Amino acid sequence: MTGSRLLALGHYQPAKVLTNNDLAELVDTDDAWISSRVGIRTRRVAAPDETVDAMAAAAAAKALATSGLAPDDIDLVLVATCTATDRSPNMAARVAARLGIPAAATMDVNVVCAGFTHALATADHTIRAGAARNALVIGAEKFTGVVDWTDRSTCVLVGDGAGAAVVTAAAEPEIGPVLWGSVPEMGDAVRIEGEPALFSQAGQAVYRWATTQLPAVAREVCERAGVRPEELAGVVLHQANLRIIEPVAERIGAVNAVIARDVVESGNTAAASVPLAFSKLVERREVPSGAPVLLFGFGGNLSYAGQVVRCP
Repeated sequence: MTGSRLLALGHYQPAKVLTNNDLAELVDTDDAWISSRVGIRTRRVAAPDETVDAMAAAAAAKALATSGLAPDDIDLVLVATCTATDRSPNMAARVAARLGIPAAATMDVNVVCAGFTHALATADHTIRAGAARNALVIGAEKFTGVVDWTDRSTCVLVGDGAGAAVVTAAAEPEIGPVLWGSVPEMGDAVRIEGEPALFSQAGQAVYRWATTQLPAVAREVCERAGVRPEELAGVVLHQANLRIIEPVAERIGAVNAVIARDVVESGNTAAASVPLAFSKLVERREVPSGAPVLLFGFGGNLSYAGQVVRCP
């Protein structure tokens, strides 16, 4: 085999919806302030028993069922997350146990908001190397568990959920070359640290970096895949802020693409945001099967990773 492809997608979100009006009862804010600055109107909040691995397993089960594969066909499970509260066993091992996957390699990947696209590249490389044939790649976050609900600059941003992909070996590659990197000197711009660990960020610094630096990087992702931006059928950027998503998508030049705007209803779900938004686009049949889609994660650590994939 010379490559890999996406076989199926799945996603999961908690039932509880938190609106901007609900948040206005907790902190000094309102719907107009939140909508105008980040574009978010609602977000999902996990119940106490909805853990990161439980949400990851729910999304993965949906993807696995759609793929037609059985649990014992999976030989690699990767979970991208930055909000797991336990160190061992890791989330991937817990997902494998929940789904009855008997003997897979299991690893967690923490690159915060760019975690899923890093994990997808890792699965692709592992399959290309012949070390795995079928992989589950999941982004899952309980981001509301690491937020200060008295801080209106951050609590309005976050949501919970998970998205998953089944990746399988293919005779022809349908997951393009990854372009990934970081800006270590700006790593402190996004933080989840302290005791208890809480999310904070230098919002304006992240906004300037994303809107000025990332369009050129995303265009290079397309170039490496041999796809012109105008040929893209979909663009799924990390769902951080509508004021980042829309100008970056415009500057990429993807004039014919459906732009994922799941941030409006789901908020920022960190590593879950790209697969969650992509799964919804596919479920609604907004992107044709086989069409090229740009996936691009960015954020915490000021890291980024992107690839052009063919829609399953």
